[in-house]
Amino acid sequence: MRYVDGYVVPVPKKNLKAYFRIAEKAGKIWKEHGALEYGESAGDDLQPKCGLPFPKMMKLKPGETVVFSWIVFKSRVHRDRVNAKVMKDPRLMEICDPKDMPFDFKRMAYGGFNIHVDL
Repeated sequence: MRYVDGYVVPVPKKNLKAYFRIAEKAGKIWKEHGALEYGESAGDDLQPKCGLPFPKMMKLKPGETVVFSWIVFKSRVHRDRVNAKVMKDPRLMEICDPKDMPFDFKRMAYGGFNIHVDL
């Protein structure tokens, strides 16, 4: 059963280009190590008529937007193997300096998910 890592990240709009430059490089590393898909998307329609809006959930500050990201794997075991390789890849540390990120890393939400419906 395929498995997905999902992320929701608050990013200042002025930093979106820098964020997506890093994401593109990181995505290539994940794919090189075996991820099936890697996606990043910026919020567009964030005031739904029902449910909890992402801006409220993420406690967005003025000038921020939400980035929704996902990585697809063959299974959780495959995810764990791929992520272990990615975390050891020195290229990731070269592009992800924790002291100079274009977003607040502490406010990032992340989790792994079993896929139950895949049409």
